[in-house]
Amino acid sequence: MVKSKLFSGSERQRQVAQRTSSSIITSNQPEAESTWTIEDSKHLYGIEGWGEPYFAINAAGNITVTPQGRTQGISLDLYDLVESLKQRDIQLPLLIRFSDILADRMERLSSCMNRAIARYNYSGTYQGVFPIKCNQHRHLIESLVDYGKSCQHGSPKGYMRSGIPLRDTFGYEICSLTESISSPQFGLEAGSKPELIIALAALAAEPQREGLPPLLICNGYKDREYIETALLAMRLRQQPIIVIEQLEELYLTLEISRQLDIKPILGVRAKLNSRGAGRWGNSTGDRAKFGLSIPQILQVLRQLEALGMLDCLQLLHFHIGSQISAIASIKDAIREASQIYVQLAKMGANMKYLDVGGGLAVDYDGSKTNFPASKNYNMQNYANDIVAQVKDACDQGKVEAPILISESGRAIAAHQSVLVFDILDTNDVDDNPPPFMAQTESLVLTNFWETYQLLDETNYQESYHDAIQLKEEALSLFNLGYLSLVERSLAEQIYWACCYKIANITKNRTDVPEDLANLDQTMASIYYANLSIFQSVPDAWAIKQLFPIMPIHRLDEEPTVKGILADITCDSDGKIDRFIDHKDVKSLLELHPLQKEQPYYLGIFLVGAYQEIMGNLHNLFGNTNVAHIKMTAQGYQIEHIVKGDLIKEVLDYVDYDPEDLMEIMRRRTETALGENRITIDEAQKLLKNYERGLNSYTYLVRK
Repeated sequence: MVKSKLFSGSERQRQVAQRTSSSIITSNQPEAESTWTIEDSKHLYGIEGWGEPYFAINAAGNITVTPQGRTQGISLDLYDLVESLKQRDIQLPLLIRFSDILADRMERLSSCMNRAIARYNYSGTYQGVFPIKCNQHRHLIESLVDYGKSCQHGSPKGYMRSGIPLRDTFGYEICSLTESISSPQFGLEAGSKPELIIALAALAAEPQREGLPPLLICNGYKDREYIETALLAMRLRQQPIIVIEQLEELYLTLEISRQLDIKPILGVRAKLNSRGAGRWGNSTGDRAKFGLSIPQILQVLRQLEALGMLDCLQLLHFHIGSQISAIASIKDAIREASQIYVQLAKMGANMKYLDVGGGLAVDYDGSKTNFPASKNYNMQNYANDIVAQVKDACDQGKVEAPILISESGRAIAAHQSVLVFDILDTNDVDDNPPPFMAQTESLVLTNFWETYQLLDETNYQESYHDAIQLKEEALSLFNLGYLSLVERSLAEQIYWACCYKIANITKNRTDVPEDLANLDQTMASIYYANLSIFQSVPDAWAIKQLFPIMPIHRLDEEPTVKGILADITCDSDGKIDRFIDHKDVKSLLELHPLQKEQPYYLGIFLVGAYQEIMGNLHNLFGNTNVAHIKMTAQGYQIEHIVKGDLIKEVLDYVDYDPEDLMEIMRRRTETALGENRITIDEAQKLLKNYERGLNSYTYLVRK
């Protein structure tokens, strides 16, 4: 017990004298030469799992990006790209979009679906649509529509036409393709009136090729204006399908259809009994937010039949969640939906489309498991299960196989965006012990120092408990007035020095006692990141979504610091303290010590879905700078630069007029000048700084 040690100083001093200075571990000892390699970094950050096939580490220890996929594309150094953009005065934090990754994701999905169609001799086709809600930004939507015109026309890239077997992503033979596969281009899905406005303009921006126009799936809550706009777009040779999610929408659509004399194409969204997995498991079932129950679907059928409009009902839609990590959930849902589709067709509906919704997951942690941040299947498994199940149901029911539609927004958009930010500073535990003065009159400090001196591999657990108790006793004595502020400071320094020695002792041990399991968290550093989590990765805060986070350089060096990330908002929730790990979730991220006068850049990857649009203006930190990168035969080109919000722009958003603010400050400086409280030079400097601030980036700029 510590109390007995308070009265055994002479014995303790004899023990200390017997110790050699070499037995004391301090932060000032020279460290052994590191044998760290980039292979160690690959394993530590799991990049070969979540990064395949776009992100890797090069021999220089920097992240590389291969936007067209590793087997065929040119790689670029992410660190060099960031430095090049900074030379163009594009400051961090910086969102980088790789449009070629977007194209590659669309092509991979189309290829997988078409391979499954060929493998199972499916008589229908596949038509993808992108749900605009995932990312509404103009340049992305325009790129997607442009790429969508080619990725589904003819055979997918890489297909063989000479009877050579195709192989899936695991190398297994799946089919031999002998004829061309052709399907309409990628369409769009709108879930609101603003998104409908975007979709109509985007799909009309380019002339349609021969054949059917791309689909426009109209989901979400609908008013009269929404429905009128969708129906009138049919006069422009567009193909909107109005999906009925509430019975009232059916009645309103039929009324407007009669008034405009335009026959609608209708779909119904079904509330499936099959459940999803993870956070979005409640997207289905009787109490789901969207969709019709089976009795309600039959009401729609009877209403249309009574009006002689049963041929208008052409689509069945369902959605069981945004990130479905378990393939079993997808199988159950498609099995149930296939039977509903077959029954509707047999009851006389003019069924042509089966929309399987979203849910195709992204492997954020690279574990390839049914963990919520991962998935236990690949894109080809997903396509195979959908096609096979729908074919079986249609063959059994003797109905024509539908055109298959998917709304795989997350799987298409997530990979194409990387958020890069710099670290401003750190808050580290001071692990250096104070110079101890033997003449101190404090017995607590005397015993605390001796505890530190005696601490070694044989007694580190006992010493840890002693250190905790001595720290508490020192605080108690301080609160009672028996310990000075300087002495309290010494006690805290010795405590952290003890913790540091213990952490060094237990660093590579597998038999660490349970009561020391959280010592790493106690010793963790705080790395202050130049970003707003609420603006750039809101899901990390709101729903504890995991994203891959790692340094983009210095990956040939061992990261010797463990810490958490804190953003620059004035909010205690503005932090990230959950990170991907091989087995579960870890609370600390391995980082490198900051180097004087050298920047330290981190990247948050796979943030292209939802994060860019769901952010908020907490503390008035606005949108970040955005760079669109397009690969060329020579390397890359900067296709678009979208400047982040200026301070005056976010102030205007909350109803402040920048000109009024400047005038207020001018009048106040004039008053201060008249009262001799400020000089003319000081007043001019203040006004110039104020005006410069209004026209500056909302984030901190490091020169």
